Amino acid sequence: MNTLSEWLAHCERLHPQGISGIELGLDRVQRVAQRMQLKLACPVITVAGTNGKGSTCAMLEAIYGEAGYRTGVYTSPHLVRFEERCRVAGEAVDAKALVPGFAEVEAARLGAASDDGLGEVQLTYFEFTTLAILRTLAASGIDVAILEVGLGGRLDAVNIVDPDCAVITCIALDHMALLGPDREAIGYEKAGIMRTGRPVVVSDPVPPQSVLDRALEVGASLWRLGKDFHFAGDQQQWGWAMHPSHGGRRYSGLAYPALRGANQLVNASGVLAAIEALRPRLPVTAQAVRNGLAMVELPGRFQIVPGTPTLVLDVAHNPHSVAALAENLDAMGYYPTTHAVFGAMADKDLGAMLERIGPLIDRWHLTDLPLPRASTADTLAEQLDAHAATAPGGKSRVAGRHATPMEALRAAVSLADPADRIVVFGSFFTVGGVLQNGVPRLSAKHLAA
Repeated sequence: MNTLSEWLAHCERLHPQGISGIELGLDRVQRVAQRMQLKLACPVITVAGTNGKGSTCAMLEAIYGEAGYRTGVYTSPHLVRFEERCRVAGEAVDAKALVPGFAEVEAARLGAASDDGLGEVQLTYFEFTTLAILRTLAASGIDVAILEVGLGGRLDAVNIVDPDCAVITCIALDHMALLGPDREAIGYEKAGIMRTGRPVVVSDPVPPQSVLDRALEVGASLWRLGKDFHFAGDQQQWGWAMHPSHGGRRYSGLAYPALRGANQLVNASGVLAAIEALRPRLPVTAQAVRNGLAMVELPGRFQIVPGTPTLVLDVAHNPHSVAALAENLDAMGYYPTTHAVFGAMADKDLGAMLERIGPLIDRWHLTDLPLPRASTADTLAEQLDAHAATAPGGKSRVAGRHATPMEALRAAVSLADPADRIVVFGSFFTVGGVLQNGVPRLSAKHLAA
């Protein structure tokens, strides 16, 4: 296997059923990492949470980059290309640069040169690719590593690395079949990234008690939004302050982060707390903070594409993130008609999502997605019709069912007036599907090509 695509296909074949039928826990991943002698020789920030992880990682990356540090970032999933998951110095690594890491993971997994006597180790796709990316980052001469947890925290492959600072963003209901039935259970899983004696920044304004209890249990240094650090803002600017017990640093007159949406101030506040927690090892100037927040970029997070009709791209895919999307759409002002291009996984709480965003959508353009665990467009249409039948004044507004997100977007453009708005959301795969060839220019002529 000489190319990234060949290695990814190999990872998919190794354990095609994902985590089902395999022993949960970190023992297998740690065993392979030990065989690889895998170690990140720099400060590490691990970010867990239900929503806001990607934005938090992007802001940390931008600020540290502006401060002159060589950053390494691991995020998942990707929108278009796998290489997006691994960024060094602000750029996605080349596919060829990832290949040696995959080869090393495979050799360690098979255990031919190992003296632990434990033989071949099973790895899931996510575990294998995580180890390969961690090896790539370790070999890239980075000054700081920013690692996004894929799912949960306690048993996620990223958690084999001991963070110097943990960040826990907002906690909401998602992936309940794996993480538990409520915020307390989910919070316990997220809190698994905490370490004794090390700072953990909690940017959820109302964290589950399980998170607070876990910090006390392991002896982590807890930094909470609303208690240890605060933010406030008006229409023009915002400010942030740390409690005197943590140094009392303040920032005033900050421009709003380049990432749009009211929820981004919560994420940015947690980012500034993490910056403070690591200041003794990674000093950052106020100008780097200001520049980083002003210049940060992250596709698919309330991304507004210039042109007519207005195009909004957002990876909102659970009730909490969809509520934030709806709030941000409300703040955009009046549009005669709002079209939705929507595709989602079958395990999502569609009813709760529709309760919040349904009143804002005039026409639904539904799409299949290219993976087995996704809802079909037909199934989504049935659910939307059922919801409309029970909603006050509800009526079916399904405008079409499509095989791909791009086909759904073309249909929306063909029906939209220049003054209208099109919102693409529901899954990373939905947004990624319309970004396959770059950010689309919204003209019927272009999209028909």
